[in-house]
Amino acid sequence: MAGERILIVDDDQRIGSTLVRALEGVGYSACWEQTGTDALRSVGLERPDLVLLDLGLPDLDGLVVCEEIRTIDPTIDIVMLTARDDELDLVVGLDAGAIDYVTKPFKLAELLARIRAQLRRAAPRTHATSTFGDLVIDDDARRVWLDGDEVELRPKEFDLLSRLVEDAGSALSRETLMSDVWDANWFGSTKTVDFHIAALRRKLDKRGEESRITTLRGVGYRFELP
Repeated sequence: MAGERILIVDDDQRIGSTLVRALEGVGYSACWEQTGTDALRSVGLERPDLVLLDLGLPDLDGLVVCEEIRTIDPTIDIVMLTARDDELDLVVGLDAGAIDYVTKPFKLAELLARIRAQLRRAAPRTHATSTFGDLVIDDDARRVWLDGDEVELRPKEFDLLSRLVEDAGSALSRETLMSDVWDANWFGSTKTVDFHIAALRRKLDKRGEESRITTLRGVGYRFELP
């Protein structure tokens, strides 16, 4: 941890003030905004490393704020905080650009663990570029090309793809992927992996062809060698 800047966007006075104290107490730099408009202005002035975003804001829908932040800077990690716990809300939140989704009320220790997971930097690779037929992955630059055209991946989508191809041809359990891509102390559902796999398939699979990523029922996934 090196004083990473975390933007809290929540109109609840108790939650906002508690999160500021907790984050600063463990070494982060915390900024707190209570409206979506102020949050977007803050992101534009000084890019945070991570945003804790409440969906129920007084002026703008949190999903709209999420999408606008991704437009400003697609590399910013966004963790949604919400009282909505329906699975559909989770899907919509991830589709809007969030990398994690925490329901209220939450345990502070759990939230801090998830923040540490999202801010953890990937270990350096021994080689920069991997090629699988028409798919090229550059780990150092964090870029992907398909048939010569660059494919835009969200941060966790790239991390997940990189982990899959690291053991291409081998089965990887959902638990392994959660531990390696998110965090060994992950508290959430492994459905997060499934949502990100679905996003990768939409971006990397060609119409009418079998997916590059095979689902192994009851186990996990396997990236297929060409």
